[in-house]
Amino acid sequence: MTETEIILLSDERVAALTVADDGEPLVDTRGVPELRVDPRKADDGGAWAHLRADVVRRLLAAQRQLPADVRFLVVEGWRPPALQAGYFTTYAAAMRRAHPGASPARIRELASAYISPPEVAPHVSGGAVDLTLCTGDGAELPLGTEVNATPEESAGGCRTAAPGIGAEARANRALMGRALTAAGFVNYPTEWWHWSYGDRYWALLSGAPAARYGPIARHTP
Repeated sequence: MTETEIILLSDERVAALTVADDGEPLVDTRGVPELRVDPRKADDGGAWAHLRADVVRRLLAAQRQLPADVRFLVVEGWRPPALQAGYFTTYAAAMRRAHPGASPARIRELASAYISPPEVAPHVSGGAVDLTLCTGDGAELPLGTEVNATPEESAGGCRTAAPGIGAEARANRALMGRALTAAGFVNYPTEWWHWSYGDRYWALLSGAPAARYGPIARHTP
């Protein structure tokens, strides 16, 4: 898949979609026995472990489609908007240094291949989850790159359809994709680990008239 075939989160069609938030609450995935939750993105308030209730339900449905000895490992869910804005600003600055002649629009496009612009970010809605696969005892399976690997450090291997990954990693990506797609999730194609439901990007790709989930400004642990 080439860059021109990928709809980025900076695409104006994403921002143009309306949001009809139904007020569905966030759920702490650490309290869901069937899910494994990795602490690598942990924050003091526990934001990273939270997802919308129907997202959790769909994630469990997808996990039931996996082989008996394979489970999802949840890495990050909801992000406070301020954290998302900080991530985007930092990565956009790195893109400006790498592409000093690029226009602001091009920098926004380049940055959004890895970090979503805050105003349309799936993670701030509680509808997006970064995850990988693991064995029943928590050992991560090979997926070709680390979760959250940048395009630069992975030589593009972070893209879901990247051609340069091994056969086992490709098979694991396909396994994860089949299960999550069947449960209603959509993937952000520049990041194999990023799947979402109910957000603006999901609405665009699935043809929904509006997003189910909008930004959540704060959460009380």
